[in-house]
Amino acid sequence: QVQLVESGGGLVQPGGSLRLSCAASGSIFSINAMGWYRQAPGKQRELVAASTSSGSTNYADSVKGRFTISRINVVKNAVYLQMNSLKPEDTAVYYCAADQSRSLGPNPDYWGQGTQVTVSS
Repeated sequence: QVQLVESGGGLVQPGGSLRLSCAASGSIFSINAMGWYRQAPGKQRELVAASTSSGSTNYADSVKGRFTISRINVVKNAVYLQMNSLKPEDTAVYYCAADQSRSLGPNPDYWGQGTQVTVSS
């Protein structure tokens, strides 16, 4: 089993920045893909950013150019999401996820507990 623990959420004004962190523990050798999802009230959970086992990354169109995913891959135990130029529509609960496969799909093997990000003036 893998445990994922997120941190770094909070309240920020529009245009501000936040950095989310996710630390993995347990059977981390089984992890390949890692990334971040978010779910806003009344909306479906969506993939925000992902990092594959080969080191490639992909982003939702809505966050391209503003968010950056990075990962400590040597021991596969941490992933980060730098969020800049935040907008009110980025408000959501952000979830760290990990999977044994090479890419993240709609139902990753492991989920964190979520961290709230609120963008408001």
